[in-house]
Amino acid sequence: MTRRRPLLAAMAAAAAALAIAGTATGASAATGASAATGAGAWHTALPHRLFAPYFETYDTADGSLAALSQESGAKYLSLAFLQTATAGSCTAYWNGNPATPIASSSFGGDIAAIQQAGGDVIPSFGGYAADTTGTELADSCTSVNAIAAVYESLITTYHVSRIDLDIEGTSLTDAAGIDRRNKAITETERWARAHCHRIQFSYTLPTLPTGLTPDGVAVLANAVANHARITAVNLLTFDYYLGPAQDMVTDTETAAAALIGQLQSLYPAAPAARLWHMVGVTEMPGIDDFGPGETFSEADATAVLNWAKQHRIGLLSFWALQRDNGGCPGTAGAGNCSGLDQPTWYFSHVFEPFTR
Repeated sequence: MTRRRPLLAAMAAAAAALAIAGTATGASAATGASAATGAGAWHTALPHRLFAPYFETYDTADGSLAALSQESGAKYLSLAFLQTATAGSCTAYWNGNPATPIASSSFGGDIAAIQQAGGDVIPSFGGYAADTTGTELADSCTSVNAIAAVYESLITTYHVSRIDLDIEGTSLTDAAGIDRRNKAITETERWARAHCHRIQFSYTLPTLPTGLTPDGVAVLANAVANHARITAVNLLTFDYYLGPAQDMVTDTETAAAALIGQLQSLYPAAPAARLWHMVGVTEMPGIDDFGPGETFSEADATAVLNWAKQHRIGLLSFWALQRDNGGCPGTAGAGNCSGLDQPTWYFSHVFEPFTR
């Protein structure tokens, strides 16, 4: 069972034009990871065009983070998820588990091995479970400084250069949490510049085939208002629950095109190429939680790869690495298999050349 659930809001995109706040982009391909030294050091930039599927950090039954990265060929991984153990806390753990704090003892060896092999990881906060229980960090913690300190601890502990914020469920309407989160992003970016650390932030948001809901747009509008620099807006292009059947490739394309219009209203001075580079899409290979009517096929993967290259989007991903195998044909929404009769690592191998 995955941690995704249906998006139930009706779509009616609306956003007032706002002054542009700069967006950060990776400027060069990564060749390895650099640890902070002395007062600090710039971390290696992520590739300009990035394939980074999610890894379920709560499920290592089929292999460790580093082992599955090597087996699949996915050099860059998004790590799901970080959250607090209880609502009201300002301490984040991997999967909200106090046994796995932000420390080198928690995935530190695996992350270092991936970085030494020329890849990197993107820690992600939130996810549906955290976003509906008050344990997403900025929903839980009322101190902007404390939230920023957690973000900063990820940078200094794991030497990462991007942090993702997966905002779904009730987190999309928690106005106080949204404002704290974006203020903490700005504070962390200011701290990173002062300490010579390279850091980017991305938002992962649920979408409909017609683009972000007004709540999703409002999250980004608040980021602009708080001068938070957002590198990527990653659309969750699955679990639409619209029925009876969806064309998953067309839905990806229309959702991304609608996002461009929404970004144009938020960043009116940004050229189209820059806005397209802010676009990320995350597919769910195989049969998603809705069922066979929302199936992302092997042919769909090639079509989306070609589309992503053509439009020069910045991020391509899928949920999740542990699902990239044919171990459960016909099963919907499984956590460790796609529901397709497919070769192991098929989707990873198709999407991996996107990184450049």
